[in-house]
Amino acid sequence: MKKTVKNLAFSAMSLALCFVLPMITVGSTQIGNMISPMHIPVLICGFVCGWQYAATVGAVAPLLRSMILGMPPMYPIAAGMAFELAAYGLLSGILSRVFPKKNVYIYPALIISMLGGRCVWGIARYIMAGLSGSQFSLSMFVAGAFTNAIPAIIIHILLIPPIVMAIRKSGLTN
Repeated sequence: MKKTVKNLAFSAMSLALCFVLPMITVGSTQIGNMISPMHIPVLICGFVCGWQYAATVGAVAPLLRSMILGMPPMYPIAAGMAFELAAYGLLSGILSRVFPKKNVYIYPALIISMLGGRCVWGIARYIMAGLSGSQFSLSMFVAGAFTNAIPAIIIHILLIPPIVMAIRKSGLTN
């Protein structure tokens, strides 16, 4: 029971951070895409709470934020992000349980989660483009998922593991 309450509380905090962190980009879509601030709490939630909680936070956060604040735009941005962030939460939660509990394994779990989430985003955007009659090419996928996201990838690799390590050291994880 205590474990569930702790996970629910941390998940709620992660969802709240998904609302607040994008505000650091001060409305700049370009900076937001470069930093990807909503990704951070979802990935951390996966490491701390597990895949069930983190996948839910990831799926809900962009859609709820779009409905309440109007950003990101619902279609195709928030819809595509919902698939991507759900995959981030799912993968980081599963991989953090499968890999040994040593801190060094946070890095491969994070990198695999980011790669998997970006691939899911590309598939979702490709399907949505087909449904709306627009284009989503391989070059658009590479640019959106990797080239333009290099700053976010670096920030996430530098920021998330030390946060997860600190949370683990504090005893807040299960």
